[in-house]
Amino acid sequence: MVLQQGEKVHVITRRLFEGDIRRHFVGEVQDASDSAARLCGYVFVFDVGRSQFIKRPERRVRIIGLADSGSIINVIPAEVDLNAVFYQISEENHTVFTDGKSFSLDINEFSAIR
Repeated sequence: MVLQQGEKVHVITRRLFEGDIRRHFVGEVQDASDSAARLCGYVFVFDVGRSQFIKRPERRVRIIGLADSGSIINVIPAEVDLNAVFYQISEENHTVFTDGKSFSLDINEFSAIR
């Protein structure tokens, strides 16, 4: 299997249209098969008015398809505390997903270059 129980992942849902909601999910794999994974974690939604990602406070269980071209899945280090992660803007003006300690993921690489 591609994902193993206990691994932590950051999932970006691709937008199909310019006005689609920008949603990300961070969670821990509860179970996985070759084609899907059950994750428990947090949803982040981009607030256009504030120009930032907002973390929804409640934990959710989400099932994602592993063969779905609509998702970008990043495995993140096991030591990352999912309760402490957030987004910030770096000095280079990039959106970075971080725990404020040793982990950071620059998500600008997943944006289309125009």
